[in-house]
Amino acid sequence: MKTLLWIACVISLFFPACAFAQAPAPAPAANPMEQTLTANSHAFVQALLHKDSAFLRRTLTGDFEEVSSAGHVEPASELLEAVQNGEFHEYKPYNLHVLIVTEDSAVVTYDCIVSQPEGDDGLAPRYQHISQWWVREDDVWKLKFLQATPFRPID
Repeated sequence: MKTLLWIACVISLFFPACAFAQAPAPAPAANPMEQTLTANSHAFVQALLHKDSAFLRRTLTGDFEEVSSAGHVEPASELLEAVQNGEFHEYKPYNLHVLIVTEDSAVVTYDCIVSQPEGDDGLAPRYQHISQWWVREDDVWKLKFLQATPFRPID
């Protein structure tokens, strides 16, 4: 009986140590540029949801273009009008990734759950992949390009 108790004690000490030893290493902290671009992307989402067209006017470059989920190339005025009209009912990003291209340019991508009217058939696709191209102008990050690609079911 004492042998069984001793084995149980050893096992109870051994297994937690093994589980802890196999825990994945924490992800490295994002560098300051990635943190800034992540914050900018979140601020962009908040501007869409809260009809903050003033923030967007400050944030978009003068030559900003968007490729909508319907495949249309649109100028900044279309996005500003949609925001002003409150067309973004839901916009929930997840799986955000930052790809640094140069010290003054980066691409931010994320998947998104969207609820907004679009096109002749009424609603934009609910699940989309979003790509944003951010550029630094005079030490201020600005959004130059936005593309929404709908997720399609596999045929």
